[in-house]
Amino acid sequence: MNLSPPDKLRVLLAKDEIIVMPCCFDPLSAKLIEQEGFPLSFMSGFTTSAARLGMPDTGLMSYGEIVDQGRNICNAVKIPVIGDGDTGYGNALNIKRTVQGFAQAGFAAIMIEDQVAPKRCGHTAGKAVVGREEAFERIRAATDARAEGSDILILARTDARHDHGLDEAIERAQRFHELGADILFIEAPRDQDEMQRICEALPGPKMANLIEGGLTPVLSPADLQEIGFSIAAYPITLMAAAMKAMIGALQELKTGKVNPDRLMPFDEVKTRIGFDAYFEAEKRYQDRK
Repeated sequence: MNLSPPDKLRVLLAKDEIIVMPCCFDPLSAKLIEQEGFPLSFMSGFTTSAARLGMPDTGLMSYGEIVDQGRNICNAVKIPVIGDGDTGYGNALNIKRTVQGFAQAGFAAIMIEDQVAPKRCGHTAGKAVVGREEAFERIRAATDARAEGSDILILARTDARHDHGLDEAIERAQRFHELGADILFIEAPRDQDEMQRICEALPGPKMANLIEGGLTPVLSPADLQEIGFSIAAYPITLMAAAMKAMIGALQELKTGKVNPDRLMPFDEVKTRIGFDAYFEAEKRYQDRK
C-alpha cells in the first residue's frame, strides 16, 4: 500500500522504539539519510538557512524560500520529512497558510514554535517567547488548517524553558497537546533530570533535540527511549561533519593535492547522486526504439 508521508510518520510513531532522525538541509543530504537506512528526516531551519542563504538561523529565510527548499527535499526521497515552520510567518491566518503550504510541498509534519519573531536557534543567545495566548493561538491555527483538509502532523515546540523555567514550558506543551498537537518538543532542557520530567509530565510522542556542544546532554538513543522520547533529532550533525570535511579539503588544495582517503570515490559519488538510476531509466526508453 502506498502510504502518504503523514501516514508513514504515523506508522513510525506507533512503534514502540525510538526514531533516530538525522536532519537534512537540501535534497542531497536527505537522499544520503535515506540511503543509509534512516526512516525519517527533518529539514532543519538552522542548516537550511546556512545551506540556502549562507546566513544564520535568525528568521532571515522567508516562507517562500523554506517551502521551495522543502518541496525539493520531499521530492527527492520516499521517507517522511518533518519541516521547520518556525513561528508560522505571521498571525493565525499566516500560520494556516504555512501549514497548508507545507502539506502541499509533501511534508509529513510541520513544527510550529512559540518564539518571538524573528526567531533564533534554540541553543543560541537572544531568544524569547510570546505570551501564552499567542502561543496557543498559533497551535490552534495549525490544527485548524489540518482539520480543514491539510493532511499533516503538527509538531508543537516551546522555548519557554530559557526565560521562564521548565514548569512553564511543560504547561505550555500540555496545552499544545490539548489543542491537538501530535508531537511535543520542549527545546533545550539542561540535564537528564529535566528530560525525565518532560517525558513523565507530557502525553504522546515527544522529541529530543541533540546538538553536539549545545545545552542539552546528548544521550544515547537507548537512554532516550528509556526516558520516554519517541524521536531523537540530530539537527547539526551532518552539516558540522560536511563543513569540517570541506575545510580540510580546501586547506589541502592550497598545497595542490588532496589526500584520496579524504574523498568519496567518484563512482560512489555518481551512484549516490542518482546517475546510475538515471542511465538505467534512459536505457529502457532507448531499447524501445
